[in-house]
Amino acid sequence: MNKITKKHQNIKSEVEKPFIKSGIPKIEIGDTVKIKRIIQEGNKERTQISEGVVISKKNYSINTTITVRKIIHNIGVERIYLINSPKITNIEITRQSKVKRSKLYYLRMRYGKATRLKQKFS
Repeated sequence: MNKITKKHQNIKSEVEKPFIKSGIPKIEIGDTVKIKRIIQEGNKERTQISEGVVISKKNYSINTTITVRKIIHNIGVERIYLINSPKITNIEITRQSKVKRSKLYYLRMRYGKATRLKQKFS
């Protein structure tokens, strides 16, 4: 039984391999990122840029996702992005921060200057 599942897993990874993007920067928790993605409006396509802080990351080969939080008109907005999606054209890291946690969910309860993170200079 165990040999069958390993065989299936190898087949699955071989099928997913061509769909995994190669030019993605190494995104860490606490990074401020700009994500350019394609938006379909009727029969037109346009590129939309969204910027925010990465508060969580889930790694699972092709299903790698990041949760980005930004403040719009004093309201916190979180969005989950699938990194290997064909709709995402570019990801750029604008700022890196020092964090000691793997998930920054505590930022949800804070606002204003309390949400600032210490910048990491590399």
